[in-house]
Amino acid sequence: MLEIRYVQMKDQAFWYRFDKHLPKQEFENKVNNKRGYVLLDSHKPVGLLRYNLFWDNTPFCTMLFVDCSYRQKGYGRKLIEYWEVDMKSKGYGMLLTSTQVDEEAQHFYRKLGYKDCGGLMIDIPGYEQPMELFLSKRIEIIRDRKGNQL
Repeated sequence: MLEIRYVQMKDQAFWYRFDKHLPKQEFENKVNNKRGYVLLDSHKPVGLLRYNLFWDNTPFCTMLFVDCSYRQKGYGRKLIEYWEVDMKSKGYGMLLTSTQVDEEAQHFYRKLGYKDCGGLMIDIPGYEQPMELFLSKRIEIIRDRKGNQL
């Protein structure tokens, strides 16, 4: 049985098994601001998604991770689709994500309708990395006949 829910403080040990970049204070912010999700399979946490607001107004997925033994089962897709519905319900019309150009994730995002929209090169000594590829997706906001968001 699959379940996706907002990240909670009790998820911290699971979260940090896979997310080595998030400062402890930011984890608390993710919990308090509901900017992260945990995917559970039969009550066992197996995946996570976290996001920020780029430009303070556009949801930007900063990490999607599914435990290796649970990959290729559609769990990543389920996390992204859950996030998309949640963001749509909050009135957002566009989403962003990124991945390095040498990673396979770009193909995953394209299959889900994300389109390449730019890149970032960092060559500062000590911070070098392959180009970061940015991808975007428009999500339709559902409105009633009067134009009110549903």
